Amino acid sequence: LSLIILPFSAEAHVEHYENLNRIEFDIYRNNKHIGKHIFSFKKTDDQLFVESEINFQISKFGVTLYEYHVKGTEVYKDGKLIKFNSKTNQNGKEKYVNMALENNEEYIIDGSSYKGKAPTDYLLGTWWNHSIVKAEAQISAVSGRIIKQKVTFLGKETIKFGDKSYNTLHYNFSSTDKKLDKGKKLNTDVWYDEKTLNWIKASFNKKGKWEYRLISIK
Repeated sequence: LSLIILPFSAEAHVEHYENLNRIEFDIYRNNKHIGKHIFSFKKTDDQLFVESEINFQISKFGVTLYEYHVKGTEVYKDGKLIKFNSKTNQNGKEKYVNMALENNEEYIIDGSSYKGKAPTDYLLGTWWNHSIVKAEAQISAVSGRIIKQKVTFLGKETIKFGDKSYNTLHYNFSSTDKKLDKGKKLNTDVWYDEKTLNWIKASFNKKGKWEYRLISIK
């Protein structure tokens, strides 16, 4: 089974998450805790604002070798993404995305890696929205790059973090473009809670083994 189709639309999905306030993840590299990824959800009038912040640093013998910081805001109306902005500092290198819905038909993207248009069924690669399993492509939340994807459902798994246990759906996301450099190829495993469809964990290999592990969800 290469793709599991669930019985609701992408629009219903964002509304499904509207009662969330905050999701917090610990970030690990080679099993060492290096930082955090935090989402904050705020409802104002008829719009949902999802703020995301990632901070991590890699150190050796007390010396910081690599620092990474991202701050982004997604804005939804009637279940549809209407605007997204992010700024990233990747060890001194600046990246950005400014993206807006135009005429309710397509996205206009101004990003550090891509400037142009994208259809509305391409979803932002911020992982918290389970609808991404049905998208033909995702839009990088760091640079605006469009990543055509294949999604493989790998089965159900029970995941334990400390004394907490989650029954999850396990997916692999991979790039369909075989010509991409290895460093740009998508190959990420993501786990979602079977009942709530909340994001629980992610893992990938890129100069080490990385894991995002859920700490709390409110």
